[in-house]
Amino acid sequence: MQKIIAFIIIASVKVLSHLFYRGNFKWITPTPPNPWDKARLVVFLNHTSLYEPLFIQHLSFSFLWQLSERGNVPGADVTLDRPIVGRFWKMMLPNISSISRKKDESWTKYLNSIKPDSIIVIAPEGRMKRPGGLDKFGKKMTVKGGVADILESLNEGGMILCLSGGLHHVQTPGQLLPRLFKTISMNLVYIDIKEYKEKFQALSPRERKMAITQDLQVHLEKDCPTNSET
Repeated sequence: MQKIIAFIIIASVKVLSHLFYRGNFKWITPTPPNPWDKARLVVFLNHTSLYEPLFIQHLSFSFLWQLSERGNVPGADVTLDRPIVGRFWKMMLPNISSISRKKDESWTKYLNSIKPDSIIVIAPEGRMKRPGGLDKFGKKMTVKGGVADILESLNEGGMILCLSGGLHHVQTPGQLLPRLFKTISMNLVYIDIKEYKEKFQALSPRERKMAITQDLQVHLEKDCPTNSET
């Protein structure tokens, strides 16, 4: 029953997004046939708004059905503890886990929750970009090492980078209602996990984590589409 409720919510978001927003989605690397069927790790980069579920419009209903059952998502505790927003995310993604920004047992607990068939969705910056281009503390947006920890437990399938054009033109942090009838843009990159990990195989675990983090940072800085709307 929980899976059905989650799928209904996700599917409803997809329909509403199609009704009120025009999507501009583009694969910028060669991809295998049906790349989403191979997805094990979905990495969302350029986190700007809590309205980012609008990007669900690109996904098929069949993938959303799989996501409602197999989705495994680490979510910020400060977001999930919010009474309305947090409840919505928990209903949409039943397997979302509350993660603190501190180095504590919450991250280890999340890593142990990953199953062989999990579809993992993560926003590895760990915080939200404000309109000025920095986070709320005035710091540069950077990829954190958690995504490298997750890759250590995955040996096959695809990693899909979802590079957002940003949603400040739809909703800025703190703004209650979104602006309608805007264009939302995203570039997509498919990466074979086994081949990707082989590139870093000769490195020590610490060096490998740093190299993967730096590689994803390059994608964040170079491959996000430019959104001309305001």
